[in-house]
Amino acid sequence: MYSRNQPRSRQLEIRPAGGDHQVVTVSSDRSQRRQPCAKPCRNCPWRIDAIGKFPAEAFVHSARTAYDMAETTFACHQAGASQPRMCAGFLLRGAEHNLTVRLAKMRGEMVSPPSAGGHALHASYAAMAIANGVPQEHPALAPCRVGIMDDDDEIRTAYSNR
Repeated sequence: MYSRNQPRSRQLEIRPAGGDHQVVTVSSDRSQRRQPCAKPCRNCPWRIDAIGKFPAEAFVHSARTAYDMAETTFACHQAGASQPRMCAGFLLRGAEHNLTVRLAKMRGEMVSPPSAGGHALHASYAAMAIANGVPQEHPALAPCRVGIMDDDDEIRTAYSNR
């Protein structure tokens, strides 16, 4: 257990992502993790109506969160690095094959599933990244799982055929 003087999370990596943006990788003790966001925030990059809020380079850096059995997760940019929370959009569209998310669900650590909050979301990480300027053929997107929407708005996932 952490004492009050110890940080809830530790920064592992900081990567510049254009102008005044960066992608920060943090590690936090499982006992100190906060519940994921309940719904996508106003500028959530998973929202189709929020395209262009972040540079393409940020999506290249974060693509590994959507790889099969990934251990890193996509966090809400508004929560910040000191008290990270998993992004609702990520959980709804990009986390089905993420190992950390799957284990958290199995342990009962995610008690309330997020809602899309009435917003249309990108079907997959690759779709979000491409909409935000990452070239479809970029090598960082090749290992991403791709969501496929069926008639009932359910997501089925498959490997991309790139």
